[in-house]
Amino acid sequence: MRAVLSIGSNMDDRYTLLQGVLEEFKDETVAVSSIYATPPWGVEDQDEFLNAILVVDVDCTPIELLRRGQKLENDADRVRTRKWGPRTLDVDIVQVRDGGHELLSDDPELTLPHPWAWQRAFVLIPWLEIEPEAVLHGSTVAALVENLDPTDIEGVTKVRES
Repeated sequence: MRAVLSIGSNMDDRYTLLQGVLEEFKDETVAVSSIYATPPWGVEDQDEFLNAILVVDVDCTPIELLRRGQKLENDADRVRTRKWGPRTLDVDIVQVRDGGHELLSDDPELTLPHPWAWQRAFVLIPWLEIEPEAVLHGSTVAALVENLDPTDIEGVTKVRES
């Protein structure tokens, strides 16, 4: 199973927290984007984020992958005080493909593909960097980027190569 993970942090030692995710998936990593500084999305009165995309080949179910991400978030002392608020670590499953087919789920615990990925520059731009031909729910990621607000695109700045 191949999965696209969006990782982000806007609290504490952001680089170290992202590195912890990369370390967890080091033996399963297919590609990793550069790290991007991005403005907060949804709730704007907080520090900027560092974000990256990780493509992994894993031998587990999507729910098991979700649990791995949640464990990393818990280990980073993530506290969910408000939706889209500041966080030490965020590990989101953007997409899961099995045998080249995109898995779809409307389960409230794990919606696939991620319900807002198509409109988030901080997901699409790093993903496009490492998978230029990527397709998300029938649309190319490149086309989705073209449809974003230009100010959203300008806000995503590469700060460190992968």
